[in-house]
Amino acid sequence: MTDVPILALDNITKTFPGVVALDKVRLALYPGQVTALIGENGAGKSTVVKTLTGIYQPDGGQILVNGTPVHFATAHDAAEAGITAIHQETVLFDEMTVAENIFIGHAPRTRFGLIDMARTTRDAKALLESIGAPLRPDTKLRDLGIASKHLVAIARALSIDACVVIMDEPTAALSQKEIEELYALVDHLKAQGKAILFISHKFDEIFRIADRYTVFRDGQFVGDGMIADVDQDALVQMMVGRAVDQIFPPRTHTPGEELLKVVGYSHPTEFADVTFTLKQGEILGFYGLVGAGRSEFMQALFGITKPSKGVCRIDGKIIVIRSPADAIAAGIVYVPEDRGKQGAITAMPIFQNVALPSLGKTSRHGFLRMAEEFSLAREYTERLDLRATSLDQEVGNLSGGNQQKVVIAKWLATQPRVIILDEPTKGIDIGSKAAVHSFMAELAAAGLSVIMVSSEIPEVLGMSDRVIVMREGRMVAELEGTKLTPETLVRHAAGIEKAA
Repeated sequence: MTDVPILALDNITKTFPGVVALDKVRLALYPGQVTALIGENGAGKSTVVKTLTGIYQPDGGQILVNGTPVHFATAHDAAEAGITAIHQETVLFDEMTVAENIFIGHAPRTRFGLIDMARTTRDAKALLESIGAPLRPDTKLRDLGIASKHLVAIARALSIDACVVIMDEPTAALSQKEIEELYALVDHLKAQGKAILFISHKFDEIFRIADRYTVFRDGQFVGDGMIADVDQDALVQMMVGRAVDQIFPPRTHTPGEELLKVVGYSHPTEFADVTFTLKQGEILGFYGLVGAGRSEFMQALFGITKPSKGVCRIDGKIIVIRSPADAIAAGIVYVPEDRGKQGAITAMPIFQNVALPSLGKTSRHGFLRMAEEFSLAREYTERLDLRATSLDQEVGNLSGGNQQKVVIAKWLATQPRVIILDEPTKGIDIGSKAAVHSFMAELAAAGLSVIMVSSEIPEVLGMSDRVIVMREGRMVAELEGTKLTPETLVRHAAGIEKAA
């Protein structure tokens, strides 16, 4: 392996109005190696990717390709230099074929200037075979699953014969088997001598796949080196300036009396006979594998869908939940997993999103009072340590972790008694996770009852007073104390062990 990077950033600075996104950062990508770019949301990772791919132009510093300074005025310039990016949510076109998606914008042409469909299909087939993707070039994208679409996105990125491949959260929507296949693909790209920039919040992935690391914090370069010379504790310290044992806050609060009781909740196709209690000030975890029915049950409890049978009681009194409005009136709120589509209106500013469910508090005689909306939003976003330029900033321009904080703040502003958090830290960095975890502990200590749906075992173990495990739409175990271990969670969820 060469000591000369294929691509390097040297003292790159990028500013936006009121914000220094990158402050003299550096980064080096080497042929045949994977470099993990690590940092909290807001650390500057997305700005770096956009700078490397020509979407942003730096205000200072240099971009070097094979040691030579270059300037990417457009994304096309970066692509011409062999730099390509595979994003977490790559835009693809369902009504087009696999081959058409791969070569859109740069399809082979005939001598008459028309798209050469025969060659496009041939080249697409060869490209798919080179990455081990078992897909037909003539298949319509709408007929593929998420993992297959991801392979198409990878093939499209590689169709420009890239020397640098940027992978931004590439495993977010993949199963474990598909993740292993992606790892094999990365090994294949390394063997071809490509330099890979790998961005992930998952430490197990970073230590499995990366050769090098670079850490950013608050738009600044913190450190870099070889993965073999560092451990998780050291990386966390570099990222967030606090130790690993501080990630999950200490739980000294004892839950109070029973607040919520659900008996026999069932749905014709999604879940059956879900029965449990929730105490005041308790964090009740729900764990299960994909398809366990956890989110579907939570949506029914919030009134998004209707159960076929079942009874819900608060303070011993039966409540009927036919809609989200009924749930909110009863003091139950729901923070969904898909915050972008279900949790927030991303084109609206922060203060309006937070105030939206509380318009009765912030309006007088049918007229909105902006000062009261701002006051309400400020109170709850400050409690969650929201990072934003102002409360006027559109939610869509925030990092994933800060979008999640806006959604949580919105529902907390309604002063609920029960808050359902569905994958509350999915897709956010370790620092934002720590902030959400600390606030969850504070809410429980203040008497709010929390239902937390999570697929992350450390989070389930670190935050829950009790855990309910679901499998195939049914409760299979209720665990606490010494029975609450990673092994018991996995065995119950996978059906290896009978319910206790």
